[in-house]
Amino acid sequence: MSKESINFLELIKEKKYSKILSIIENEIDKDKLTSGLMNLSGVCRMMTNNSNESIKLAINDFRNSYLKEKDKNKSIEPFKNLVNASVIYFDNEFTKNENALGENFFEEIISLYNQNKDIFESNFGLMKAILKVFKRTSNVKNVIECLKKIIELKPDSDAIASYIYFNNFIYDWSQLDFLENSKILNDKLPTYPSKDLVKLKSSKNEKINIGFISSDLKSKHSVTYFFKSIILNYDNEKFNIYIYHNHNVEDDTTKEYKRYVSNISHISHLNDVEVINKIRNDGIDIIIDINGFSSNHRLALFKNRLAPIQILWCGYTNTTGIDEVDYLIVDKNLIDPKEENLYSEKIIYLPNIWNCHSGYDFKRLENKMPFQDNKFITFGSFNNFLKINDEVVEVWASILNKVKNSKLILKTSISVSQELYIKKFEKYGVLGSIIFSKYSKNFNDHLDRYKQIDIALDTFPYNGVTTSFEAIWMNVPVLVMDGHNFNSRCGASINKNLDLTNLIAHNKKDYIDKAINLAQNHQMLFEIRKNLYENVLKTPLFDKKKFSKEFFSALEKIYN
Repeated sequence: MSKESINFLELIKEKKYSKILSIIENEIDKDKLTSGLMNLSGVCRMMTNNSNESIKLAINDFRNSYLKEKDKNKSIEPFKNLVNASVIYFDNEFTKNENALGENFFEEIISLYNQNKDIFESNFGLMKAILKVFKRTSNVKNVIECLKKIIELKPDSDAIASYIYFNNFIYDWSQLDFLENSKILNDKLPTYPSKDLVKLKSSKNEKINIGFISSDLKSKHSVTYFFKSIILNYDNEKFNIYIYHNHNVEDDTTKEYKRYVSNISHISHLNDVEVINKIRNDGIDIIIDINGFSSNHRLALFKNRLAPIQILWCGYTNTTGIDEVDYLIVDKNLIDPKEENLYSEKIIYLPNIWNCHSGYDFKRLENKMPFQDNKFITFGSFNNFLKINDEVVEVWASILNKVKNSKLILKTSISVSQELYIKKFEKYGVLGSIIFSKYSKNFNDHLDRYKQIDIALDTFPYNGVTTSFEAIWMNVPVLVMDGHNFNSRCGASINKNLDLTNLIAHNKKDYIDKAINLAQNHQMLFEIRKNLYENVLKTPLFDKKKFSKEFFSALEKIYN
C-alpha cells in the first residue's frame, strides 16, 4: 500500500473529508485519478455538503468512477453510490418543484442496471438502492421483481412486508396467497424477551383507553381525513384517546391533532422495546394500527402485544397475517363471511362503510358537466400511478377507442413516471386522448380539477379510496370494478353506500360496457351528478357522527 493510500485511510478515520477532497482536486493529476479515488471524492462531497449542487458533483464522481472501473464486481460500490445520490437529488428537487426534473431522469441508471443484472442482483445494498428508483418511477412490476431478489439475499421482515404490499397492485395473487405470505412475515418479526418488557395490563379501566399508531398524521396525507371523523366525534365519557405518532416531522396537521387529543406521544425516535413499554405503561385497552404494511410501519410492536386487544383499521386493506393482531375492521361489502378463513384476524363488520371522510374546507358547488361545454366526454383518474397496471391501461384504452373524441385526465405527483405510461398508452393508439395534469401543492387547486371531469375511472385490483371520496365530494361519479378481496372491493363498497350499483363492474368487459353506456347517456350522467351534489353528505360516506357511533360501538362490544 502506498503512502498516499495510508494517508487517505487516516484522513477517513479522522473524518477529514474536506481535506481529502482538497488533495484529490488539487494534488493529483486528473489523468491519474483512479476509479477508487473518484468514488472517494463523491463520498466526501456527500459527507461535507448536502446542497444539491454538491450532490450533483458527487453524482458525476460516482458515474465517472463506475465507467472507469473495468472490474464489474468492483464497480458495484460506485454504482450503488450513484443510485443513492441520484435518489437524494431527485427527492430534494421534487420537494422544491415537482416538474423540475425531466421524465428520463433515471433512464441512465436503469439502463446500466439492466446491462449488468447478473452481477448486481447478488448485492443486497445495490438492490435496495435500485428499489428506490423503481418506486419513484411507479414501475410496480420492477418493484416486485426487485423485492424478490432482496428477499432471496436477505429475507428480513421489512422486505417481505413491502413485497406483500406491492402485490396488492396487480392480479398475480389470490387472497390465500396474501394470507400465506403474511404468515411468512409473521414468523420473521422479532419477539423480545419478557424480562425486558413491562407486564401487560390485566384489569379494566373505568373508561376504555384506545390507542392509535400511525406514521401518517401529517399534512395532506389521506389517512388524516378519515381519522378526524372519529377523533372529533367520540364519547369522552366512555373513552380516552391516545395517539402514538411514528414520524419525526411535526407539521400543522400534527399540531391540529394536539388540539383534539391531549394524549399524543412521538415514538419515531424510540426503539421497539421502549415503545412497547410506554404503551403498556399507559394502560391501553385497545390498540389500533392505521399503518398496516404501508411505509414507516411498526409491525414488530404488534407482534409483541401492546394491549389486550389489537386491531387493524384504515391504513391497509388486507390481512396482516400476524397472530397477535386480533381484529380487522371492514364492512359487510368487503369480506364475505365464507372468506373469513383467508384473513388471520377476526372480522369486525361495520353496518355501512368501513371508512368515513371528514370532508374538506372547500365550498361544494353543483359543478357543471364539462361535456356541456366540451361536447365530448372527459374521463379522469387522480390515483397513484402505481395502481395503473397493464390491465387497467388496456381497459381504459379500449374505452377511449370506443367513446368518440373522449379524453382521459391523469395526474401524478412524480413527473418521471409519465414516460412509462406514455409508452403504455401509445401501444394502444390512444396517447392523443391522454392529458397529463400537472401536480399542484395547492390542495384546493387539486380539488378544483375535478370540475374538468365528467366520469372518474377507478383502478383495479387496488381501488382508489381517497381519490374516490374526492371525486364524489365534487359530484363526479366513479366507475369501479368489484374484486376478490378487501383491497379490491373498496370501490364497490363506496358505490353501494351511494346506491350506485349500476356503476359497479364485475369484469373487464362489464367495466368497458358500463363506461360506454354512461358516456353515451348524458341525461343519466347529469342526474347522477345532481343527486351526488344534493345528497352525498347525507350518505354513510360523510356522515361523521353516525359512523363514529358505529365505530366505537363495535369497539365497546368486543371489549365487554
